[in-house]
Amino acid sequence: MLVERDYRALILGRALGEWTAEQVLEQARRRQPQLVVMLLSSLGSPQEALRLARLGLDEYLPEDVGPEELAGRLMELAALRHRVSPVALESSGTAMVGRSRLMRQVAETVQLIAARRSTVLITGPTGTGKELVARLIHALSSRAAAEMVTVNCGAIPEHLLEAEFFGHTKGAFTGAIAPRIGRFEQADGSTMFLDEIGDMPLELQSKVLRALQEREFQRVGSSQTVRVDVRVIAATNTNLEEKVRKGDFREDLYYRLNVVPVAMPPLADRLEDVPWLVEHFISKICRDEQLPPKRIGRDTMERLLLYHWPGNVRQLQNAVEKAVVLSGERQELFPSDFALPAAAPRLNPALVEGFDLPPGGLDLDALLTRIEIHLLEQALERAGGNKNRAAQMLGLKRTTLSAKLKNCRATKS
Repeated sequence: MLVERDYRALILGRALGEWTAEQVLEQARRRQPQLVVMLLSSLGSPQEALRLARLGLDEYLPEDVGPEELAGRLMELAALRHRVSPVALESSGTAMVGRSRLMRQVAETVQLIAARRSTVLITGPTGTGKELVARLIHALSSRAAAEMVTVNCGAIPEHLLEAEFFGHTKGAFTGAIAPRIGRFEQADGSTMFLDEIGDMPLELQSKVLRALQEREFQRVGSSQTVRVDVRVIAATNTNLEEKVRKGDFREDLYYRLNVVPVAMPPLADRLEDVPWLVEHFISKICRDEQLPPKRIGRDTMERLLLYHWPGNVRQLQNAVEKAVVLSGERQELFPSDFALPAAAPRLNPALVEGFDLPPGGLDLDALLTRIEIHLLEQALERAGGNKNRAAQMLGLKRTTLSAKLKNCRATKS
């Protein structure tokens, strides 16, 4: 029936004949992505509601819900679905995919600041899409006709950074056989994206600060001042405030960069976006590789939703690309196409349900630290001192476990 007509909403009851709610939901989302899907049932559990919500269910209501409440909620969801697209923001072929609250907030911020000249600092873990956000800001700005200039501050040798940024004259240093303009000058009238800004040496930070404040600089080996009109967007996966406290990053440069902060959330905090991202990547990869369209099964999607994605969106994209390419002529992608570690066991609610807040309150940070120390030491004991096995028991990387052990031992001493 979904093939024959377009609908705005689909209301499911518990009795679906030979179909399961998951199967109906999968077909509905595949054929009509903007369809509002509601399930009326009094037999389900919170766990089932969460599982179906991750698969795309919009609302889970009791069967005895009143007609007025049902109609009102249906109208709200239809209006929201009409406004919210799986693509949160798109411009010039660059798309920010996701309909989660976190990604809508990022998209709204980008739209507000794109037309301005303000400096932007994009923060977030590796693989969350910081450069994509920078490109969207540039594409939506009045500078979009010019190419955005990108500099990876962690990929250029330290002794060449100043010349890379500001250019140099002939003979300014050994090997400078001809004059060259720098990235700031290349970005005149455009946008300059400074990736991994936290890796910039202190000596260069003062010169970049002056260029940002005065919009002028001098080439290496020259006393002539060059003026430019550059909009700067910086990004980092490190904690710059911590670097400022340690003296590794200039405080005045940090505040000059952090005029408009944009925080990119890890994928683990917006798992509801995984289905949209997967469909987007499958479509893009099949198109780029000139492959027939492929689809992903319900069991496979559930497997992807259970994973925590430490490498974020970049890891998900790479996993989808590998699955598409290695699946050959097969149209459906299966769980075995995604070589992911086994999902960590879910936390037993009984571990925390019996714990009540004392009448006089408590020091939450101190309590959590003691719990963390106890679990770390217990995991190490059970693993016979093997950090790799202990990390697996706790769902951590070995490096993360080592860092936590170091912090905990410092706290105890």
